[in-house]
Amino acid sequence: MRALPVGDRALLVEVSSGDEAQALHAELLRRRADGSLSVTEIVPAARTVLLDGLDDPVRLAARLASWDIPALAARAEQAIEIPVRYDGPDLADVAALWGVPAHRVQEIHAAAEFRVAFCGFAPGFGYLTGLPSEYDVPRRATPRTTVPAGSVALAGPYTGVYPRSSPGGWQLIGTTDAVLWDHARVPAALLAPGTRVRFVPTRRS
Repeated sequence: MRALPVGDRALLVEVSSGDEAQALHAELLRRRADGSLSVTEIVPAARTVLLDGLDDPVRLAARLASWDIPALAARAEQAIEIPVRYDGPDLADVAALWGVPAHRVQEIHAAAEFRVAFCGFAPGFGYLTGLPSEYDVPRRATPRTTVPAGSVALAGPYTGVYPRSSPGGWQLIGTTDAVLWDHARVPAALLAPGTRVRFVPTRRS
């Protein structure tokens, strides 16, 4: 673990893996909730966590080295279910990469339980982990200029759902009508770091 000051009131904590970043994020949230940590923002990423609004970043950086950070435990709240049609244009390519028939992509993906590791790229876009590492897939060699909103996609170890139409290079395996970002909703984002997620097939491809 390495803690780097960012300006006068922030700290960027680097760890060696996504699992460690998620565990650190959970521990920071727990300490803020019980009053033992005063911080305004806690923002996880792939292998870092940013803390902003600290009174004494240098002092916290020194304390972090002595913390015992437990492994990430399963959260008790119910998983958000996202209905999905496994009809994406890259389904056959993903099946070939996995070495399985196309219908098995749906079965494998829908059987996993996901967790939002962090958010970014676009408002409402969550990077979800949960598939075993043997199902990691590369990004497309040539990104698409337009990916439709609601596209369910894979890249590396992550699953994501495009909240709006945008360019993108992820492998598209399905579509959903779930609204990932809604300004009229509180909170506007359907997914937040730490949220449990399951994908529910609406029909067989």
